[in-house]
Amino acid sequence: MNLSPGAHIGPYEILSPLGEGGMGVVYRARDPRLDRLVAIKLLPLSETDDLQARERLRFEAMAAAALDHPYICKVFEIGEHEGAVFLVMEYIEGETLHQRLRQGRMPAAQVLHVAGEIAEALQEAHARGFIHRDLKPANIMLTGQGHVKIMDFGLAKRVSASPAADEATGSLGPELTSPGSVLGTPSYMSPEQIKGQRLDARSDVFSFGSVLFEMLSGKRAFERDTTMSTLAAIINEPDFRARFMVKPGLEPSEIGLGDIKAFMAQDRAGWEPLVKSSGVQLQ
Repeated sequence: MNLSPGAHIGPYEILSPLGEGGMGVVYRARDPRLDRLVAIKLLPLSETDDLQARERLRFEAMAAAALDHPYICKVFEIGEHEGAVFLVMEYIEGETLHQRLRQGRMPAAQVLHVAGEIAEALQEAHARGFIHRDLKPANIMLTGQGHVKIMDFGLAKRVSASPAADEATGSLGPELTSPGSVLGTPSYMSPEQIKGQRLDARSDVFSFGSVLFEMLSGKRAFERDTTMSTLAAIINEPDFRARFMVKPGLEPSEIGLGDIKAFMAQDRAGWEPLVKSSGVQLQ
């Protein structure tokens, strides 16, 4: 379903398209009742008969609505329009971290600030029993005020409780994917995610490490010529030192290579103290 400017979904007036992804089309819209801009994600009509897709979008609303945090995008409403499910979210002005990284690696001070807010948002989600499963620069907005907003909980999964450091997995909630299926973005997926194993918060920690690596180095930690070779590189844990030394003097930044390796290690227990000791100040 393509909506033109001036069209309406319930009380919301469509202003312009914002983008399209695997989970639907996103539009900028206006809520005349509160005279505010919102973002509306509409599941494509081609997917409306897909019960799993519908349930994932509904679960995104439930997940994000439960996460009331300044660094997580707020969800206001979920509904249906002519048989299509839609999600109403806060409209965020700014650029994605992906767009920022097109300009190259970021200064250490900015990395510390951005990474700290990402980490704080993840801590909140994990404490409430949610894992994101698709953390990547394209799902992280940098607002005009210089803050982070984590977007798109379309792959979010509920776990019954935050796992203990030595637990492999938590008891998972509603299964919205087939057993053994893989969802996520290859360059940022954890090894256990690639293998189709059950996930816990440590999968997000691995993705966080990948994002942190890219912010500091300007390069993706695992990207190869093909998707399959990228996935193989993640599983086989390549030589981080060779890939991290992009420029002389880069490694001795405030967040060191050892910290990034710890985020990406097979056993990622105890990552929160690592974030703090790396100089990322959690407000």
